Formats: sequence, structure tokens, C-alpha cells
Amino acid sequence: MYDLESRIRYSEVDKDGFLTVGSIINYFQDCSTFQSEDLGVGVAYLKEHRTAWILNAWQIDFVELPRLGDRITVGTWAYAFKGIYGYRNFLIKEIDGKELVKANSIWIYMDLEQGKPIKAEGEHIKKYEISDQLDMTYSPRKVVIPKGGSVQEPIVVQRHSIDTNQHVNNGQYIQFALDYLPEAQKWKQLRAEYRKAAVLGDVMIPRVIQSGWNAYIAMEDREGNSYVNIELIGREEPVVNC
Repeated sequence: MYDLESRIRYSEVDKDGFLTVGSIINYFQDCSTFQSEDLGVGVAYLKEHRTAWILNAWQIDFVELPRLGDRITVGTWAYAFKGIYGYRNFLIKEIDGKELVKANSIWIYMDLEQGKPIKAEGEHIKKYEISDQLDMTYSPRKVVIPKGGSVQEPIVVQRHSIDTNQHVNNGQYIQFALDYLPEAQKWKQLRAEYRKAAVLGDVMIPRVIQSGWNAYIAMEDREGNSYVNIELIGREEPVVNC
């Protein structure tokens, strides 16, 4: 496991003092990026070789939420490479080892010159030591969005949402989606399936469906093709203050 120790900052919490979903995703992205940088196969390496790891799917299970000032350890590790896919777990723990947030992620290795996926192989892939898969219940990769729902005002992609791959960063989609849901709602699980990368100037049209404690959001283009499908499973019980 590659570890990153931190303390929850004021800029990372919501109005109740809990670590936000967006901040959780940022921690995960930073942790995996730092691992790649330390192994010598980070952003500059990928740019030089005209390749990229593109996120295909998230599953994040919120066991408990850290609060302002809490000291945490964020860990990540690869547990498999199969064909064009790389599989990576994430784990946020208290310093004493108590597990707070678990995640699974699936990535696609892309050849940017050809604009298509390629097999994840070679010496640089071997630098990621394979570890055991995290103990959690794994949900399907695909997220199916129900029909109907309410169509929201279009979002025009701005520069602040673009990352080094020149696409909307995966965490930004989640930030957009959460703005359409009740602020007080707390979530038990998030799943996201990324289908098409949005770039600067693209127009994304959110379609929101709420079903009981759960919510579904599709970010679509004007023809109804999805950039990302998001499912959020709500918790009926109050979130634990840890």
C-alpha cells in the first residue's frame, strides 16, 4: 500500500464539518498520482510516451466520514492489470487503523496518438506492486440510469474543470452532480461510470432522478449521449461523527 498522511482541512469540509465527497475523491486522486510520481511513471512520463490512464468507474463506500481536524491516512494499491484495464483500491483510515472510506476504481490505458485503448503491459506497469484486493462488496462496473427525471440547466465546460489530460477531471463531474441533490442528504455509496470525456467548451446537460433515498444523475450531450452516469445510495440513519 502507498500511504499519504493528512489532517482534514477547513477547506475540505461541508457546512456540518464533514469531509466532502469531492474532497474524498481529490485525496484518492492525489494519493495515486503521488505513487506514480514516486515510481517514475507519473504525469511527465505518460506525456512523453503519449499515453494516459483514464478513469472508467468509481465505487466509493462511505463507512464513516472524517471531520475537521481529524488525522487520516489515505492508502492506495493496484490489485490487477487485465488487458486494457487497471484495477486500484483506495482506503481512508483513522491513524489508529479504523476504516472510514473504501473504494474500488477501474482505469483504461490509452494510447493518445491512436486515440484508443491499449494493453496495460511493459516494465513501467510492473513497477506497481500487485497487492490483495480490498475486502468490500463489489458492485457492477456499469451504472444504469432510469428513464425520465428532471433536466437541468446546461453546464458549459470551463477551464477550471480541465486536468492535465485536457479533459474534465473525473472529480468535477461528481461536484457538478451533487449540486442538484439535497445538501443535508448523506450517502452510503457512490458509483460512477465514465463513458465519454468532456473537453473545454462542451455542453453537458444534467438529468436527475431521485428515488427514495437514492439518486441518479446522467451528464449528457445535446443528443442524449452520456458523459458519465452516477448513482448515489442514501443512508437513512444519521452519518456517524467520528
